[in-house]
Formats: sequence, structure tokens, C-alpha cells
Amino acid sequence: MQYEIKGGSFPVVICQLAAGESMITESGSMTWMTPNMHMDTHGGGLGKMFSKALSGESMFQNTYTAQGGAGMIAFGSSFPGKIIPIEVAPGKEWILQKSAFLASESGVNLDIHFNKKFGAGLFGGEGFIMQRLSGRGIAFAEIDGELIEYQLQAGQQLLVDTGYVAGFESTVSIDIQQVKGAKNMLFGGEGLFNTVLTGPGRIWLQTMPIPGVARAVQPYIVTSAG
Repeated sequence: MQYEIKGGSFPVVICQLAAGESMITESGSMTWMTPNMHMDTHGGGLGKMFSKALSGESMFQNTYTAQGGAGMIAFGSSFPGKIIPIEVAPGKEWILQKSAFLASESGVNLDIHFNKKFGAGLFGGEGFIMQRLSGRGIAFAEIDGELIEYQLQAGQQLLVDTGYVAGFESTVSIDIQQVKGAKNMLFGGEGLFNTVLTGPGRIWLQTMPIPGVARAVQPYIVTSAG
């Protein structure tokens, strides 16, 4: 599979497939393709479908396969930001926010990842349920806004405001930390908790999380409606 990422604020990734090669997408993000791309919709087993239903995700995946020769398929972003390629291999697994996965080669496994620490999932902003990429191949993730990457050393920590975590390597651990001081909690405007990421490993932060944008425009929508 060869790919090229094009576009500005609303990018697309254009994938060139050899005969028999396949791409998987969970969110129905196909934008255009050649006529010889065959689509097959599947659920991945009852247990996986049930866990997806609990997480609020689609229970089905679409597999597109080039038949009878080379094929082309493109996947588009659903929000202003970036499309980021991820190399997935044994020992190089990634954890993503549950809306980040866009598409992948068929050798990549997409599974539900439950945060082991209940507090991190309940208050950390990234949710109790995330996405885990394993297997081998190239995957593509959607980033809201711009991407900022940090390489954390073993034991090195970074505190992140709610919702700004886009993804991290599976070697990174996630937890929460309560904002210190009653006045800071009540009047600081930064929420009650911060997400704590602890290395080693790479972390991806996004500059324009969708929930933050929704909160920012909500007062204007209410005013207009009134």
C-alpha cells in the first residue's frame, strides 16, 4: 500500500492498493474510490460488537479490497485538523482516543482499550474506553487541530488539560490528578482534574478537541436561537 495525505484543514489520505490488498475503516470515512474496490461490512464477532456498542462506537467495520488489479481509495477527515500515519508492529502498539481511528491496512487490529485505573477513565476526559491498535501495518488517525508530540523518558510526566490527549504509545500510563486548592477548583475555569501521562514513550496532543470547540460556540448558538 502506498499513500499520500493531501489537503489543508480538511485533509484526505489517498491510498494506492495492489490487487488483493485491503483497507479497513470503522467510521464510514470513505470519500472516493475506483470501481474495482469491493466493500464488505462485518462486525468482528458478537463480543467485540457488544463492547463497541457500550462505548458508543459503530458496531461494524467496512473492509475495502482491490479486485482484478490495482485500486485507489481515499478517506477524509471529519473535523478540521490532521491525518497522521501510524506504524503499528509487535511491541509498537498505540492507544488512541476513541474517535481518532480513521482507517488502516488489514493487518492492523482495532480493539477496545479499557483504562485500568477507573478514575482516569471517569474524570480524565479521554474516557474510560479508548482504542488500541495492535498487529502490523499502517493506520491513520484523525487529530483535532494541530499535532504536538512529546517523547517522555521513563518516569517523566506531563499534565494535560481534559480532552487534549489524542494518543500515546502503549508503554505510557495514564492517570488523573485533582487540581490543587479549593479556589483553583471552583474559580480557575480549568476543571477539577488534569490527565497525567507518565513515560516512557511518545504522546500526541491535539490543539483543538471537538468538545472544547462545542463548548466555545454553544453560547452563540443559544443566542441565535433565541
